[in-house]
Amino acid sequence: HDGNIQIVIMAQIQFSKGVTEETIPDVRLTRSRDGSNGTATFYFQNPQVLSAGSNEEVTGMYLIDEEGELVTREVKGKFINGKPEAIEAIYLMKSSEEWDRFMRFMERYAAEHGLGFNKS
Repeated sequence: HDGNIQIVIMAQIQFSKGVTEETIPDVRLTRSRDGSNGTATFYFQNPQVLSAGSNEEVTGMYLIDEEGELVTREVKGKFINGKPEAIEAIYLMKSSEEWDRFMRFMERYAAEHGLGFNKS
């Protein structure tokens, strides 16, 4: 043991770089029959990034874990009576490798946040 400190990166989701979103999303997965592409739809009800007093700018959705970072710019606010209530983000996977990488992120995220997600 050479005294190296191992940093374990928690699986996390950010909308603004460096600011972890604590709201646990609802995640729906769909995949083409041949497995060549897939879509993950994330729905965050009343996420912190939209809360009053948060001046974070949503620049995308960043899925961060020990392997690195997955990014999507497909992020939309859902407004009710003119107030942002939710965020929907779509992450597209265009190969079975991208799908497998995404699933590794989701398994880590689910394990750490107690999320049960359904493969539809």
